[in-house]
Amino acid sequence: MAPPDSPPSGGTSAPACADGVCDERSRRWRLVLGEPSGFGPLYGRDARIDSALAALYDGGPGASDRAPDTSAPRGATLGDSSPRVARWLGEVRDLFPSRVVRVLQADALDRLGLRRMLLDPGLAEAVRPDVHLAAAVLALADSLPEEARAPARALVRRVTGELEERLAHRMRSEVRGALDRSARTRRPRSAADVDWHATIRRNLRHYVPERGVLVPASVVGRARSGPGVRGQVVLAVDQSGSMAASLVYAGVFASVLASLRSLRTRLVAFGTGVADLTDRLSDPVDALFGASIGGGTDVGRALAYCERLITSPAETVLVLISDLHEGGSPEEMLRRLAALRAAGVRVVVLPALSDDGTPAYDQENASAVASLGIPAFACSPDDFPDLMAAAVEGRSLSAWAEERGIGVH
Repeated sequence: MAPPDSPPSGGTSAPACADGVCDERSRRWRLVLGEPSGFGPLYGRDARIDSALAALYDGGPGASDRAPDTSAPRGATLGDSSPRVARWLGEVRDLFPSRVVRVLQADALDRLGLRRMLLDPGLAEAVRPDVHLAAAVLALADSLPEEARAPARALVRRVTGELEERLAHRMRSEVRGALDRSARTRRPRSAADVDWHATIRRNLRHYVPERGVLVPASVVGRARSGPGVRGQVVLAVDQSGSMAASLVYAGVFASVLASLRSLRTRLVAFGTGVADLTDRLSDPVDALFGASIGGGTDVGRALAYCERLITSPAETVLVLISDLHEGGSPEEMLRRLAALRAAGVRVVVLPALSDDGTPAYDQENASAVASLGIPAFACSPDDFPDLMAAAVEGRSLSAWAEERGIGVH
C-alpha cells in the first residue's frame, strides 16, 4: 500500500473513520502505521483489514504485552499467532487482491520461520510437526519456493503418518464391523449366506448339553448387495482457513475409509468452488495438497455437487464438516440438506473435527440444521471412528452424541 504524500503532523489524534465516513488520507495512514498511529479506530471491512495486517506485522496476539514502536510503520513479527495462520490466510484471501495476497503470504513464510525450517534439514528434523503446522504449510503451499516443496510434503507426510498410526486401525475395525452388522439379515437365502459365527453366538443359550447340539431359534445371515460394496460415505469438508485442522484429519480418515473395498468413499473439499479429491485418496498427502485452504464458503454449492455423487441414498452417509459460516445462500444450504435427508441419506454436520476444544461456528445456522432433524455437533478425531460406525449402522447419531456428553443442536 503506497503511503500518502506526507505523514500526519505531531501528536494530534484524528479519527480514521467517523460515523462510517472516512477521510481517505487518514484511513490510509491508519492502515500503514497501525493502532499506535494517533488515529482513531476503523470499522467494518477496514477493521478486518487492519486486524489481518496486525496479525502479521504487529506481532499478533500477545503484541499488547510489548511496548509498541510508534516511530516506524508496521514491521514486527507474527508473534505467537502461528497456530492460527491458516485462518489468517483465509481472511487475507478474502480481503485483498491476489497480487497483495502473494506479498503477504511471502512475508508470512519468513515471519513464521517456515521457509528456514523447511530448507534447513537439521531444523526440520528437530521440529515435532503437528496438525496445525501441517495446516499452515498446506495453506502456504502455493507460495512455497520450488526448493521448499519436497520438504513441505515430507513434513505433512510425517503428520499424516502419525495420525494414521494412531487412528487407522480403529477406523477400519469399527467400520468393517458396522458394515457387517448392517448387512445381516434374519432370512438368508441359502447356506452360503449364513453368518455361522454370529448365528452360534446368538443362540448359545439354546445349546442342549445332553444331546451335544445347538438348536438355533434364529439364523443370522448376510444380505448380498452388489459386488462387494455395501455402502457409501461422502465427506464434504469446508476448506476455509478456520477449518484447516479439520481438513487435515478428514483427509487422513477419507484415505483410510477408501482402503475398505466394501465402502465407496468420496472426499469433497469446498470453498466458493468445489474440488473432488477422491482420485487422490490412495495417498492422504496428495489429497491434502489438492485442497486450497482459505477463502469464502458456499455450502449449498458443495451439497449440490454431493447430490450428484449419491447413487443409493438409503446406503449413503454424508458427513458435512463445516463451521456453517455460509457465504452463499443459507436458504439454499438448508433446502439441499432437507432434500438429502428426505431422500434417505444419513446426514450429520460437524462444526469441527479436531482436538481444539469448543469450536467457533454459526450457531443460528446450526440450530436451523438441527430443526431439519439433522444432528450437528463437534467431534474429536478419537471419537470419529465410532461415530462413522454408528452412522453406517443407521443408529441415532443424536443419541450416540448424548451418550458421550457431546452437546447436540
